[in-house]
Amino acid sequence: MLQPANVGHHQRNPPALRRLAAFASSKASSPHAPTRCVGPALDTRHHLPDPRGRRTAGVATFADPQPTRLEWHAGAFTLAPTTPLVASAATRAVALTVGDSLRLATGFALTVTETDPGRPGIVFEHDPALEPRLGREGYRLSVAAEGVRLRATGEAGLFYAGITLRQLLPARPAPGLSDAEHTAGPGLSVPAVEIEDSPRFGWRGLLLDPARHFLPVEFVKRFIDLMALHKLNTLQLHLTDDQGWRLEIRRYPRLTSVGSVRPESPKRGDRNAGDGTPYGPFFYTQAQVRELVAYAATRHVTIVPEIEMPGHFRAALAAYPEFSCTGGPFQVRTRWGIEPDILCAGNDHALEFVEAILAEVIELFPGAFIHTGGDEAPKNRWKECPRCQARIRALGLKDEAELQSHFTARLSRFLADRGRRLIGWDEILEGGLAPGAAVMSWRGWEGGIAAASLGHDVVMSPTTHCYFDYAQAQGPGEPESIGGFIPLAKVYGFDPIPQALDAARARHILGAQGNIWGEYLFEPRDVEYFAFPRAIALAEVLWSHPAPRDYAGFLRRLAVHLERLDALHVNYRRLDPAPEPTPRSQERDGRRPKAERGFPRIPGPFGVAKPLHLPPPVTGSTPAPPPAAAYGMSDPVASSAGCGVKWRA
Repeated sequence: MLQPANVGHHQRNPPALRRLAAFASSKASSPHAPTRCVGPALDTRHHLPDPRGRRTAGVATFADPQPTRLEWHAGAFTLAPTTPLVASAATRAVALTVGDSLRLATGFALTVTETDPGRPGIVFEHDPALEPRLGREGYRLSVAAEGVRLRATGEAGLFYAGITLRQLLPARPAPGLSDAEHTAGPGLSVPAVEIEDSPRFGWRGLLLDPARHFLPVEFVKRFIDLMALHKLNTLQLHLTDDQGWRLEIRRYPRLTSVGSVRPESPKRGDRNAGDGTPYGPFFYTQAQVRELVAYAATRHVTIVPEIEMPGHFRAALAAYPEFSCTGGPFQVRTRWGIEPDILCAGNDHALEFVEAILAEVIELFPGAFIHTGGDEAPKNRWKECPRCQARIRALGLKDEAELQSHFTARLSRFLADRGRRLIGWDEILEGGLAPGAAVMSWRGWEGGIAAASLGHDVVMSPTTHCYFDYAQAQGPGEPESIGGFIPLAKVYGFDPIPQALDAARARHILGAQGNIWGEYLFEPRDVEYFAFPRAIALAEVLWSHPAPRDYAGFLRRLAVHLERLDALHVNYRRLDPAPEPTPRSQERDGRRPKAERGFPRIPGPFGVAKPLHLPPPVTGSTPAPPPAAAYGMSDPVASSAGCGVKWRA
């Protein structure tokens, strides 16, 4: 049973809180109060009466992720243009963000106040007593005719409560009403509900790859908004690779003046041919990075930078060839794949070079983790390099694999001395791993199992379930991809905890991440097409607790949730028509991609937008900045959820 929390420590708005507490107490003490929801997910669409007989009422349909406990009650709250957002000084910032989100759905510019206005409102409350049960990201949401109450230990929980509240509203304002009618109307009905919710995993991530095809700042903001919509909280930016260096490093300006430009790219539709068109310079300035980090922080998304080393380092070596084993010269790689020329691990100046880069990265990204790659680093150059071989002998190492381990351990110590943690792809396990380093397991499950067994934290990201650049379906209408096949059903069936781990070792699994590699994603709309709806399935896997999953029920909820993506003009891949697909039938069915859409301007504080096209490449050492406001930002706190429910009249 959901119990009311002690509200005595919040005295700024005692009348409003007393009204809500009284409602919660009456429900908790009633012999007819609903019980904890259990069992498979049910279809929760529930249309409420229209208070004026001419408005489309709220649709209480949860799509993703499912909340832990949900109870429907009789009655509803009327959200009106005059509904106050009641927040203390400590909760004002998150109340403003939630209010902006609700404005997108309702058209109502809700006002934040610290004092009780004497009418039903939406109350934001810090409740430290919830932390032992729900953690820092969990929350309780109570909706009744008397008002709405959002409670959580910290801002993240209140933010996610706001996401769920947004889910109780229509995907877009009611059709057929003018802006004046909509804003002046009596309000929208929000069903009475009690929700207690918290995430299963702390790392709920996606990866974007602007190193291969650059993604402008405004699109990254839009993507952050879409992550927040689904309660995803970690964005890994793959900022450097053989094909481009996309981050300004002030100490080494040639990294961007040279490394952010490639002579050509693989041709669309013919990966073995070049397109003959120079690409770049494209990169993020440090000012833009700080802007992105701050933007993400307000949506409780942490940006994890990935600076690849020692492999996938050709763009850096094109700018500074003296840090290679051979001395170059090099140009930025123009084809996808694995590059034999890597950083020289036997060169002290090369090691100082990468540490100086990381020092600037640390100043830009305040999160706990810095990703240093470590994957696909061929050792042939090290085998032939006198300095690398001398380093192996001097350290008493067995081979080049242990030399990479020594290199990674040095980076790990460098980061640890500055309060950060190294995370890398599972190749960093080869030759041993420094204490405190974390592993991102991509080559199946074995790397994650090995790392967790050794006491290292792990983020699961296996190619079998989490590589969203793989095809979603097999058919002549699907867009070009790198290969592979991961349908929606397979993502939904993913469990990040390997069965081989016991409970003690399973605690090292921080969560999981879907990777949207950019080789064959030429424009932002391609990123959206490959990401969604698979990212929605992954979000539910990572947030919801592992009750038996019902894929057919998920598809029913998802079909409703996609109306929200339509309202935000997201270029997602449409669901296949009935009969509902299974993994086997998906392999047989042909699919056609969703038609490209325009991106009309969306009113409200988070709206801008039209289709994005990168500017033509320019030459010279000063990069052309990405076009400002070139791509639409979505609702930052619209989300979806659902679970097995109980309804009582």
